[in-house]
Amino acid sequence: MPLIQVEGKQPIEVEEGKKLVLALEDEGVDVLHRCGGNARCTTCAVEVLTGDLGVIGEAEATVRQNKGIEDPSIRLSCQVRVHEDVSIRLIKTVGSTGLDAGPRPQE
Repeated sequence: MPLIQVEGKQPIEVEEGKKLVLALEDEGVDVLHRCGGNARCTTCAVEVLTGDLGVIGEAEATVRQNKGIEDPSIRLSCQVRVHEDVSIRLIKTVGSTGLDAGPRPQE
């Protein structure tokens, strides 16, 4: 099973193919996801420090373009599935923004 290393936290073992945002939320990581995993708001964006979260899909590419996100290391955690070990840095959290997390993203 792949490991997710969130900067400053203990590694999280996750079932292969699970959405990154759900893996984080299920382990109590303070991750923001205001649109419920629909690739609209980019609040669930993370910076990939090491590892590969796969090809950027159409929905993620569209919202990244619309929001001006050009850095390939910035990925939407609601749009990627974990297939290998990855190390990430959270960009926005519930705690740092004071916003509600948003509805739980779909599997």
